[in-house]
Amino acid sequence: MSGTSISIALAGNPNSGKSTIFNNLTGTRQKVGNWPGVTVEKKEGRVTTNGYDLTIVDLPGTYSLTAYSIEEIVARNFILDDRPDVVVAIIDASNLERNLYLATQLRELDTKVIFVLNMNDMARDRGIMIDGDKLSELLDVPVVFTVGNRNEGTKNLIRAIVTIVGAEVELPRTRRVSYGRDIEKAVGELSEFIKEKVGEKAPYNIRWIAVKLLEDDRIVKERVKQIADPQGGAILKEAQLLRERIRDFFDEEPEIVMTDHRYGFVAGIIKETMKTISERRVDVSRHVDQILTNRLLGLPIFLFFIWAMFQLTFSLGTYPMEWIAAGVGWASRVASQVLPAGLFADLIVDGIIAGVGSVVIFLPNILILFFCIALFEDTGYMARAAFLMDKVMHLIGLHGKSFIPMLMGFGCNVPAIMATRTLESEKDRILTILINPLMSCSARLPVYVLLAGTFFGAKAGNAIFSIYILGIVLAISMGRLFRSTLLRGKVAPFVMELPPYRVPMLKGLVIHMWDRSKIFLKKMGGIILIGSIVVWFLSAFPREPQFARDYESEMATLTAHYEAREAAAQDDRLQELLRERDEAVSSLQAERAQERISNSYMGRLGKVFAPVFAPIGIDWRGSVALLTGFVAKEIVVSTMGVLYAIAADADNRNEAFKSALRKSGMTALSAYAMMAFVLIYVPCLATVSVIRRETNSWKWTAFSVGYSTVLAWIVAFVIFQGGTAVGLA
Repeated sequence: MSGTSISIALAGNPNSGKSTIFNNLTGTRQKVGNWPGVTVEKKEGRVTTNGYDLTIVDLPGTYSLTAYSIEEIVARNFILDDRPDVVVAIIDASNLERNLYLATQLRELDTKVIFVLNMNDMARDRGIMIDGDKLSELLDVPVVFTVGNRNEGTKNLIRAIVTIVGAEVELPRTRRVSYGRDIEKAVGELSEFIKEKVGEKAPYNIRWIAVKLLEDDRIVKERVKQIADPQGGAILKEAQLLRERIRDFFDEEPEIVMTDHRYGFVAGIIKETMKTISERRVDVSRHVDQILTNRLLGLPIFLFFIWAMFQLTFSLGTYPMEWIAAGVGWASRVASQVLPAGLFADLIVDGIIAGVGSVVIFLPNILILFFCIALFEDTGYMARAAFLMDKVMHLIGLHGKSFIPMLMGFGCNVPAIMATRTLESEKDRILTILINPLMSCSARLPVYVLLAGTFFGAKAGNAIFSIYILGIVLAISMGRLFRSTLLRGKVAPFVMELPPYRVPMLKGLVIHMWDRSKIFLKKMGGIILIGSIVVWFLSAFPREPQFARDYESEMATLTAHYEAREAAAQDDRLQELLRERDEAVSSLQAERAQERISNSYMGRLGKVFAPVFAPIGIDWRGSVALLTGFVAKEIVVSTMGVLYAIAADADNRNEAFKSALRKSGMTALSAYAMMAFVLIYVPCLATVSVIRRETNSWKWTAFSVGYSTVLAWIVAFVIFQGGTAVGLA
C-alpha cells in the first residue's frame, strides 16, 4: 500500500460469483487484457471511494493453488510476486466445503485475506446457516456476507478492505492447517534448513516454501533452483530426502497426505460453523434442471433458446439499425457538401463512409447477440448447454467439455480456440480446434443480417438460425470424420459442474456485453477502416480520362433532353417528369459507376476468380468480397458496400445498397449459398494465427484452411445447384 492506493486481488472458485462482485466494485471502470506471457484473460478495475484509490484485479477462477493449470499458476504467482495489499476470497456460501479448500490455501500465503461469503440468500434458501463470527474467530480472518446479484454487502466489503489494510499489526497466523505430527516435523526441519541456508534471501514465506517443496511443487522448485548454488541444490536435496521419509511412513505421496489433512481441516471448520436446519426449502435449481436438462426435452428447449436469440437479434436490432443508417447517410451528405469534388471527397464518401458505415450499422445486432450470450452465462444455463451436448459430442469422439469452446465460438473463434487448453487430450484439443471455426462467430453476423434482411424479409431470423444450425451439424459431421480417420482415440471421461441458477444483474450483463462488443468497435477504427480504403483504391483505379469524359457527355445529353421536355410540359405533368428525370439520372450514375468498377483493379481481380464462384451463384463482386473476408469477415460487408452502393444517394444509402444487391442478379437462393460459404470457408487471419500457435504446427494450420475452404465451396454448390434443380432459384 502506497499512500491512499490499495491493491486488491479477487480469488475464488468458478461459479462463486466472483465476476459479479468484481462488477459491483468496479462498474464499467474495467480494463480487459491478457496476463503477461499467457493467453488467460486478465480483468482489472479502478475505483475511488472514501479517499482511497482501489486497484482491483480479478484473478482466474480456480479450485486450488496447486501448480497444475495455467489459471492456478497465474493466480498464485500474482499473489506471491505482485504482493497485493489484500486478497479477497470469494466463497459460495451454498457450497462452503468445496470453496473453503481454496480459501484455506490463500490463508497459508504471506498476505492479508478477507473471506466473502457470497450468495448468502441461496444458502439460506437451502436451509444452510453459517456463523460468520465463529468462522472469523477460528481462522483469524474478517468475514463479510454478500449477495452479489443484488449488490448487497459491497459497502461492508469495501469497509473491511480499508480496515484490514490500514491495520498496523499483521493478522495472526497461529490457526493454520496442521498436517499431523510426522509431516509437521518434516515441515519444521525443512524450514530450519531453508532458514539456515538462505535466510532473508528466501523468495517467499519460509514455512510455505517448505510445505510446497514437500508437495513437489514444480514452480516453487524452479524458484528455489534460482537461488545461488550450492544453497538451492542443497535445499531441493533435503526436501527430496524428507519426501522419501514421509512416503515410506505413510505409503502415499506426501502431497496426497497433505491434501487429506487440508480437507480434514475444512471439515472441522464446517462442523463448527455451519448448521443445516431440518426443514430445507425447495432447491429451485434442481427442480428447474428436471425440465431444462431433461433427457427428452432438454435439447429441444436449448434449440428453442438459440432460435429465440437470433429472432431477437434480428427483429429488435432493426430499429437502431435504421437510426445508425440515417446517421451514416447524414455523415455522407455533409461530407459531400463540405468537401470539394475530387479524389479526396470520393475516398471519404465512397470509401471510408460507405465501407465502415456499411458495417457499423450492425452494431445493435452484435450488442443483442452478446447480451443474450451473457444472459446464458450469468444465469448458469451455459453449463447446462454443455451438459446437454455431451451425448451429441460423443458422436464425434469428444465430450461436453469440448462444447464449451465451441459455444464461445459464437462470440469469437480466437478466444474459443485458446479455451481448448483446458482439454487434457492432445487429440481432443486438435479435433476441437479444427471444427471450432464452423461455429459462426459474431464477425459473420453482419453478412447474415445484410443478406437475410435483403432477401428473406420477415423470415430473416429463421434463415440466420438455420445457418448457425448448419455450422453445428457440419462441426459434428467433420468431427466424426476426423475422429475415425486422422485423430483416432477414445472418448475421455467428463464431469461437468452445474452451478446453481441465479438471477443475473443487469449491470453485470451490460458489462459483459460491452467488453465483447468493444472488440467489434476497435475493428471499425482499425482493420475495417484500412480494408475499406484498400478496397476503394482498388475499385477507383486506374482512372480513365476518356471514361470520365464519356460519362460527363452522356449526363449533359440526358440533362438537356429533360430540360427541353420540362420547358414544353404542362403543369400537371411536371412533377411526373421531374421524377422520371431523377430516376434516369440515378440509373445512369449507377450503370456507369458499376462499369467503372468493373474495369478497375478490383473488377479485374474479381473476374479472374468469377469462374470459381459462378457455380455457387456468386458474381465477381461477391467473389472479391469473399477474398477480402480472409482478413476479417466484417470486411465482406464493407467491400460489398463500396462495390454495390458507391453511386447510392447519401440520404438513402442503406436501402440503395439492398436495392443494388437485388438488381445485381443475386437471388434468395444464391444469397443463402453465400451465407453458407461465409460460415464455412477459411477463418479470419487472427483465427489462422491462433490455430498455428495453439497446435504448434503449420501442417494442421494449412489443413484447417484447406479443408474449410473446399468444404465451403461444396456445401454452397449443393445448396445453389440443388435449389436451382428443384425450382427454388
